[in-house]
Amino acid sequence: MGWHPCLTLDRPCAPARRVPSLLGSDGRLLPLRRFLAHLYLHQICPKQIETELHAQYDRFLELVGHPPALVNSHQHISLFPPVGSILRRVLQARGTSLPYLRRVQEPWSLLARIRGARKKRTLLTFLGRTEARHQADAGFPGNDWLAGITDPPYVRDPNFFARWLTLAPGRIVELACHPGRRDTTLIGRDCTEHDGMVQRRVEELRLLQQPNFLDACRQAGFTLVSASELLAHQAGRIAHAA
Repeated sequence: MGWHPCLTLDRPCAPARRVPSLLGSDGRLLPLRRFLAHLYLHQICPKQIETELHAQYDRFLELVGHPPALVNSHQHISLFPPVGSILRRVLQARGTSLPYLRRVQEPWSLLARIRGARKKRTLLTFLGRTEARHQADAGFPGNDWLAGITDPPYVRDPNFFARWLTLAPGRIVELACHPGRRDTTLIGRDCTEHDGMVQRRVEELRLLQQPNFLDACRQAGFTLVSASELLAHQAGRIAHAA
């Protein structure tokens, strides 16, 4: 079970009075664009980010009963300084073993060969490579590369995941996706009515359920493993994982 730290959606886990710089007038966490604007204008208090992340971690423990095996942030918010360093500090303070922490980066060759969201992926990789170095230096286990980031129309391609896996290099590759049922409660919270994100979840679930997904994994030389399995093994004992 993993923790998905969020600073841009719904109400905070911490009391609102303790994190006012993270909130809009409606008492909810600022949406991504406003959060980033406030962040770069130094209108968000780093200490309040830390307070909210600790509160979310506590809520995870309350619901699940044990620390998260993996961590990846909503909308990749941990790539934007100082959020990444704060998240790492929170995780280091909360347990003796560090969780698998997603590294958001692609090889430049993959950016050139796979269509979809190239501008977004280039920015995320530019920011993510720096954060990935910090994560590795701090001892956090993680993936070599991240695959699967795209725009909703590309997920309609029945060979979308297979193409990613065939071209992705590295020993440990994380395939990022959002499989799920149609959930209209996300509209106005995490997407709009017309951006395709609600249907994207449905399409990704369909792709993962196709027999050719597992065939593509095998043909690309990947072994499907969980984050818990990665943490349980020494790095050298897994030859090729996804």
